[in-house]
Amino acid sequence: MLGRIIFAWWMGSKMDCNAKQWRLFADILNDVAMLLEIMAPIFPICFTMTICISNLAKCIVGVAGGATRAALTMHQARRNNMADVSAKDGSQETLVSLAGLLVSLLMLPLVSDCPSLSLGCFFFLTALHIYANYRAVRALVIETLNERRLWLVLKHFLQRGEVLGPASANQMEPLWTGFWPSLSLSLGVPLHRVTSSVFELQKLVEGHQEPYLLRWDQSQNQVQVVLSQMAGPETILRAATHGLVLGALQGDGPLPGELEGLRNQVRAGPEKESCVIVRETHQVLDKLFPKFLKGLQDAGWTTEKHQLEVDEWRATWLLCPEKKLL
Repeated sequence: MLGRIIFAWWMGSKMDCNAKQWRLFADILNDVAMLLEIMAPIFPICFTMTICISNLAKCIVGVAGGATRAALTMHQARRNNMADVSAKDGSQETLVSLAGLLVSLLMLPLVSDCPSLSLGCFFFLTALHIYANYRAVRALVIETLNERRLWLVLKHFLQRGEVLGPASANQMEPLWTGFWPSLSLSLGVPLHRVTSSVFELQKLVEGHQEPYLLRWDQSQNQVQVVLSQMAGPETILRAATHGLVLGALQGDGPLPGELEGLRNQVRAGPEKESCVIVRETHQVLDKLFPKFLKGLQDAGWTTEKHQLEVDEWRATWLLCPEKKLL
């Protein structure tokens, strides 16, 4: 039970953002837990530890499976009929469980006297289960943007000037490696994480009127964003796009002319401060982001909401006409 509580506290906010990855993770971990239970009697010395690890894995499966089921049910409720979809999903699961029970009753007399055959059937059916779940998750087409889908769409836009549609981006979205993106993007961080003095705050505020402040650590490829009280979904989407554009400056691949010049400055050496690069990318995004946002809407993406991981911290700062802190 303690493991369930700790896992929910640690990873709960990430499951909305990466529901497909966590759904697949829960299915695989559930199979691993069953394998541990089967193998426990074979190693009596480690029996207690094996069973404890199996129960811990099942607790994590309960949290991840329940959370992602709710997120995916909400996605499938196209007519705001979440209760109807949830009820039918439960009925479908009951029917599948009943079919599995009948098949297991038929197979039990055939495999009960042959442990190797039992293990062979288990591994075969487990592989089939993982493959079926992978295909089911891959078939999902989610029209809201999380960090991975936003990066895929933005990268294609920067390289080719076109916006990928939801179907194409979902097919390209990684399901196995989506947990550890190369860029560390933190949205909604507290103000003290990005600045420790009034002078630093003034440098972050200068050069733009957007309701977010962004700090970029080039050495660690880390972007931290402070959001204003006025920041809505479009602002958060722009802030995430801004952070991913900064990450693209340290990557490979073609970029538009203005960004290619900034990339050359970044690669030339650390003599140019990060805040200067951030200020110049603000100016680039003033022209680039409206086109990108319109392309997202025309391609069928939902921009009124998102699945980006955003913390709850908000800040308020005032600007005078000279764009300095009052």
